[in-house]
Amino acid sequence: MSDVDDLDALSSRELHDLAVQRARHHLDVGFLWELLRALPAGEAIAGHPDHANADALHLSSLIGDALDSEETDVADALRPLYLDYLRKHREDLPDLSGHRTGQ
Repeated sequence: MSDVDDLDALSSRELHDLAVQRARHHLDVGFLWELLRALPAGEAIAGHPDHANADALHLSSLIGDALDSEETDVADALRPLYLDYLRKHREDLPDLSGHRTGQ
């Protein structure tokens, strides 16, 4: 695309595809998160309240899985992620001795 002003000439679908392609290529999680948060409202505005509810519930389910993983195999698979995060933020952690002993 030679001129940013040409963006106005694109269809909404073309803008979506271009924005998502760019965000994926640059790993722009911030934009993708913003898009996920906006999707239910967009569905509602477009007159698709059932889709809006389904989108909100699906997103809520994914967030719930991330925050409360009761499946040991999933937690095991994500162990390197947890270790890396906790090591980076070690100074912010409370004394973990009680947690290690199950107290």
